[in-house]
Amino acid sequence: MRIAFYAPMKPPDHPVPSGDRRVARLLMEALTRNSHDVVVPSRLRTWQAEPNADAQRSLEVRALAEAEELIQAYHRDPNGAPDLWFSYHVYYKAPDWIGPRVASALSIPYVAAEASVAYKRAGGPWDLGHRSVLAALDRAAAVVTFNPVDAACLPDSRKVRRIKPFLDVRPYRAARRARKTSRSAIAGACSLDPAHIWLLCVAMMRPGDKLRSYRLLAEALPAMSDRRWHLLVVGNGEAAAEVREAFESVPAGRVHFLGALDEDALPDHYAAADLFVWPAVNEAFGMAILEAQATGLPVLAGEGIGVSEVVETGETGVLVPQGSGDRFAEELRRLTNDRKRLALLSDRAFEVTGERHGLETAACQLDRIFREATAR
Repeated sequence: MRIAFYAPMKPPDHPVPSGDRRVARLLMEALTRNSHDVVVPSRLRTWQAEPNADAQRSLEVRALAEAEELIQAYHRDPNGAPDLWFSYHVYYKAPDWIGPRVASALSIPYVAAEASVAYKRAGGPWDLGHRSVLAALDRAAAVVTFNPVDAACLPDSRKVRRIKPFLDVRPYRAARRARKTSRSAIAGACSLDPAHIWLLCVAMMRPGDKLRSYRLLAEALPAMSDRRWHLLVVGNGEAAAEVREAFESVPAGRVHFLGALDEDALPDHYAAADLFVWPAVNEAFGMAILEAQATGLPVLAGEGIGVSEVVETGETGVLVPQGSGDRFAEELRRLTNDRKRLALLSDRAFEVTGERHGLETAACQLDRIFREATAR
């Protein structure tokens, strides 16, 4: 099956790494596992950070013009036309005007993934994006969702197809096998003591919920004042200065900012650490949390419906009430004082991720969804 894959928020080959780009690439990889021919027909980003009705109308005009160009190209060369259009991460800030138009013109199924509807945006400055999302979902044959919160807000529950967040576990399993070597190398490069507890967080440095999560993490660290530990921070972004400021009260030599790392470098850092820490304020589910567990790195995170989809609390990690700095600090202290429990959580995180969140499982589920959509 030839599948047109479109990500209106961020194309899969965008130069800036993020969880969104990571999921887009994983979806494409899952589809190719079942011998589907996956093409990216458009790289037009419709995403806007702030509401601007004129700018969004301009994007709509550009998107519809591009859709018409694609339709004409497919009519000229029917052999190059897709059998199904698949759009990832469609929401009011990143509506999809291209996919539904092309799918209707070609009479092919339109499927959306990780789509969400925010009804409070109706009638406000995001109204155009909101209405466009509803129109796209009305055209959709199926809506693939990873997050039960998003699923509950979708207008037609009959179209919802739930799958668990997933990843290719192979590089993470390899990193776990090389843990001692990686820990030694990172210790030398970052001047870390291998005998200390290593905490790790991996997150973009953006204003809003990400910055709030960083600040909650910084506020929890005084609970570790009598312990020997290092915190490795992987990430960068427009709020980098504010993030660094949040950790200024932490004694020197404890927090190590590593910047944004290439995806290939992340598994070794996950495997080398002892505990992944992230307050996860309003986190959808967090690819970094899933990646950490794939190497056997247990997680301490703020509880949310999305995060609960990937962390089995008490089994692969520990979840605390979202936004509760006191509980986060309490569990951080408790976990880092119990190496035996960390080891048990590590083993189970490694097992569970492979069993429930592997790429092959997701590939089979997506294949069934697409074949069902094209059979109608």
